[in-house]
Amino acid sequence: MKGGVRWAVLVAVLALLLPPVAGRASAADRPTVRLSASQAGTGGSVTVSGSGWRPRALLMLLVCGQAVPTTGVRGGTDSCANAEGRAVTTDAEGRFRRKLPVAEPPVPCPCVVHVATTTGPRAEADAVLQVAGHAVEPLPAEPLGGRLSVLTHTRLDGSDGLLTWFGAPPRRTLVLTVGNVGTSPVRDPVFQVGTSHGVFAPQWEEQRWRGTLRPGAKARVELPVELAAGAHGAYTVSLRYGGRVLAEQPWDVGRPWGVTLFWLLAAVVVPAAVFRAGMAVVDRVRPRRTARRRPRMRLPGPALRLPGLRPAARARHSSRPASSLPWFTPDRDPGAPPADSPPRPATPTRKGPP
Repeated sequence: MKGGVRWAVLVAVLALLLPPVAGRASAADRPTVRLSASQAGTGGSVTVSGSGWRPRALLMLLVCGQAVPTTGVRGGTDSCANAEGRAVTTDAEGRFRRKLPVAEPPVPCPCVVHVATTTGPRAEADAVLQVAGHAVEPLPAEPLGGRLSVLTHTRLDGSDGLLTWFGAPPRRTLVLTVGNVGTSPVRDPVFQVGTSHGVFAPQWEEQRWRGTLRPGAKARVELPVELAAGAHGAYTVSLRYGGRVLAEQPWDVGRPWGVTLFWLLAAVVVPAAVFRAGMAVVDRVRPRRTARRRPRMRLPGPALRLPGLRPAARARHSSRPASSLPWFTPDRDPGAPPADSPPRPATPTRKGPP
């Protein structure tokens, strides 16, 4: 009996504790947005606060038209006043508070303050705002017939190559599975693929998918995506059909370090080449200095035999005495004849008595 009472008490305690915990978990999973005023005029401002967002998440706040909080904004950010948007970062508990200027969106109201994450997993929430003085028109009816919906998570297939490392345009393929949830077939649907960088609005490009989707059928769709040359940073790839955004996929593009390496090499090689060319020009233009020949002192020596002279001239040339130094005169016997006088004839010697 005592054991049964204990179990009953334990079950009662768990019943009291579990619902609040579940309620807090579900509330934390749904981001919320609140406004300080539900109506404001152009030129004024409202204070936007929210909770239940991811901690340290970057959010974008926009005033958008043709929107209902339950169905979202038709036309995406093209229906919002993007120039007057504001960015805010949530705190460690996923809360934020930011003042937002009120501006007229490019389409008629009903209007909302649209808050969405710019990086990481997609999360968004809306709060109704009446823009005083702005036109209000009923939402256009959705066309009857075929209606496409994304059935699986999107992904980007592909990788960067060597050329991308040197600044070539990054390329990927957006892969997803769509299904026709309407009542009529969809033939050759035209999708709009948009790429956005950071908090900027996406740039849309129409791409036609060839095929027919009957009611209740599904198909795998592959659409090419290409960025500009040298693009890098955090990008978001969006897919839109019939004025509704069907899917968004983040894309982190690496920096083309090859371009940086090229400019570093150019900064070193080009000045060195210019310096060498300038030195070559200076070397050609600079006048040449002619060296002066110093007079050589000739010392007495043997006579040279010149091969081009005749034998008589050669003998006469060889018979000339070697010139002596001007300050040097060899000693001579006083009784000896001068060096330039012809030789004396020999005196005959007598033999025997006369």
